[in-house]
Amino acid sequence: MTLENLLVIHRLQSFEATPSGVQRLLASAERNLADARLSELSADNRFDAAYKVIMQCAMIGLWAKGYRTATSQPGHHQTALQVLPKTLGIASDTVIILDALRKQRNLNDYEGDPVTVAAVAECQAQAEALIGHTQQWLARHRPDLLVQDQ
Repeated sequence: MTLENLLVIHRLQSFEATPSGVQRLLASAERNLADARLSELSADNRFDAAYKVIMQCAMIGLWAKGYRTATSQPGHHQTALQVLPKTLGIASDTVIILDALRKQRNLNDYEGDPVTVAAVAECQAQAEALIGHTQQWLARHRPDLLVQDQ
């Protein structure tokens, strides 16, 4: 399914990204990644912080393509992850891992399932890789979003 098709069925909305907005979201993702590394936090909170980085990068990818998720629709996290190959050029096998992390996040948030140390490590590794990829992708494909607003 194309991004345009998702717009038509109201899973996505048109959105015009600004450099300041993208830079704020990137800075927030970097702060969340730093929080995910804090051993003083519980596994659940470190996982949440790392997962938030993944979602923030997915949002930046959508913004850079002129879209945002329709947050009033259920499944907006899943949509943001599933379009990563179309937004940031992420491999499908990586999206499968990210979606498994999304499911783990839902189990923790909505059913109280504890997060394992292995899940935290995987989520943190994926977050670190994705934020690096996002920054490189922006520098190559949308450097205009990395300069200060006029």
